Amino acid sequence: MLILTPADVRKALPMSEAIEAMKQAYASLSDRKADAPMRTRLPIPAHDALSLIMPAYVQNQTSEALAVKVVSLFPQNPSRGLAYIQAAVLVLEADTGRALALLEGSSLTAIRTGAASGAAIDLLARKDSAVVAIFGAGVQGRTQLEAACAARTIRTAYIFDSNPGKAKAFAKEMAGFHSIPNDVRVAETAREACENADIICAATTSKTPVFEDKDVKPGTHVSAVGSYTPDMQEIPAETVLRAKVVVDARTASLEEAGDIIQPLRAGLFDESHIHAELGEIILGRKTGRQSDNEITFFKSVGIAVQDAVAAQVAIENARKMKLGQEVEF
Repeated sequence: MLILTPADVRKALPMSEAIEAMKQAYASLSDRKADAPMRTRLPIPAHDALSLIMPAYVQNQTSEALAVKVVSLFPQNPSRGLAYIQAAVLVLEADTGRALALLEGSSLTAIRTGAASGAAIDLLARKDSAVVAIFGAGVQGRTQLEAACAARTIRTAYIFDSNPGKAKAFAKEMAGFHSIPNDVRVAETAREACENADIICAATTSKTPVFEDKDVKPGTHVSAVGSYTPDMQEIPAETVLRAKVVVDARTASLEEAGDIIQPLRAGLFDESHIHAELGEIILGRKTGRQSDNEITFFKSVGIAVQDAVAAQVAIENARKMKLGQEVEF
């Protein structure tokens, strides 16, 4: 069995390859060539924590992927010097069930989540998009920015976070990293981040919208990846109402995505307002952006096919690069 550490995963899963892998994963899902049951939620009340179990099997034209991810959310971890999110991905051989690899899952999750937005940006954002606004200065925000800059030539990036110190550290760390511009600015207000943005990426755990609809200009693309429960909401309902809505998976979004569920419950629109799954656009079955004034909105709650395909790419690259440790199992 191959063991990959966080550093190994980051080396073996570059963002450009991760974005293409997400397109393959979403296409397989929408083409009914993947099986990814709704994640099992295991509450751990003694620690106010939650573990999520996410299995997936994916077929594409050239290969198969079979994996299970366990991701745990422990709110008290940061005070103990540990990361809030703990995760591991077990990769199995698709035709035998043999355990092939164990990957550190938090780093893989961050990369594949950023890459999901990168795929959506590549397909839905205006080609001339040059300014991006990132909401959330955590690990997910970092890969959102990296992915946006991999998908478009970004000139200026704004970062907004409720903790100004985290935003400043984010800007200092990310400026000039890979394809990220040197011009990474800390926005003092959500409006400052939004009003000039061609692309907005939200990666927070907020239960209320992180910006106002009036600050979103025509032609903007919005990606939201932070909210994954019905009571969480990053994007104003008014923005969702006036946008072309694209999701990673209809079933998962209608069960878990507060950004969609809350406006639905309020009667602002019905399920037909979801224009497409991203995979349907990749497959050419649904249209993407149709004008430069259109607002597009991609909502992702995260699905296990992403982990299975991303892990497959990471393992293939790791073996070529001689990364990780092989152990008898």
